[in-house]
Amino acid sequence: MKLENAVIITNKTRLESLIERFNTKAQAKFYIEHSGGDFSDYEQEHMIFKESLATVVEKLSASFKCKIVDRSYLPNYIFSEKDLPVVLGQDGLVANTAKYVNGLPIFAINPDNSRYDGVLLPYNMKNFAEEIPLLISSRFNCDDITMAKATLNDGQTLLAFNDFFIGPASHTSARYNIKFGKENENQSSSGIIVSTGAGSTGWLSSICKQVSRMSKKRTEIDMTWEQDELFFVVREPFESKYSNANIVSGFVDKAHPLVIESFMPQKGVIFSDGIEKDYLNFNSGAIVKIGLADSKAHLIV
Repeated sequence: MKLENAVIITNKTRLESLIERFNTKAQAKFYIEHSGGDFSDYEQEHMIFKESLATVVEKLSASFKCKIVDRSYLPNYIFSEKDLPVVLGQDGLVANTAKYVNGLPIFAINPDNSRYDGVLLPYNMKNFAEEIPLLISSRFNCDDITMAKATLNDGQTLLAFNDFFIGPASHTSARYNIKFGKENENQSSSGIIVSTGAGSTGWLSSICKQVSRMSKKRTEIDMTWEQDELFFVVREPFESKYSNANIVSGFVDKAHPLVIESFMPQKGVIFSDGIEKDYLNFNSGAIVKIGLADSKAHLIV
């Protein structure tokens, strides 16, 4: 089907968030400079982003109907098959977007190469326009990226592009029963991380680096974006009369899901991709099954 609409997904700049917090730019400037910060850095970042946004809209509007959607509206935005999701922002915005576009191919552009790594942003301000003719004719190529899915026993679901965190919404211990393969046990820990291949260079990588430096042994999880597996790690498992620490990590696939039953009376959560507002309650009585998502994300490359 021919793409007709470019839905440009953005996030507030740091300057916009500051103004939202302090009501005016002047008050935001006073706060930052009074704290010893460099307010001009916020202004420059904002200016570059707005210039990039104007350029993207100008170039795309010659071939598509353009609409700008803030990230906060993604959970309620309904995409059609004629929509082209265009992500303009940091890598994390691609992860947030992929969960809501129902498998539509994502065109991701880095608005500021000097600030953002762009691991998930194949295009930048210098080359994105070259792809437009291919977008018009739907002759573009995509990388397929495996996502994770959490399904609660009450039917609620949540997708993750990078990773899930399952545990307490505070610095208390998570208490739960974990079942993986033929094994299951009660545990107490600071939570569980379940990572996709795309997320394996993020939070999971940090955990592996900590373990490797403490044990002086090289510990790495080498995963590809399209790999039909997830990897879970239990953070800081604590052994006691109540809890064990035998199930601490493993690969999750279609034949080997991860099942967790919450024993937390309150403040238990499951959130994805580092967005704490994008969460499911995970309190006593809740059971979650973590496995592969039914469909993959598609990133135009």
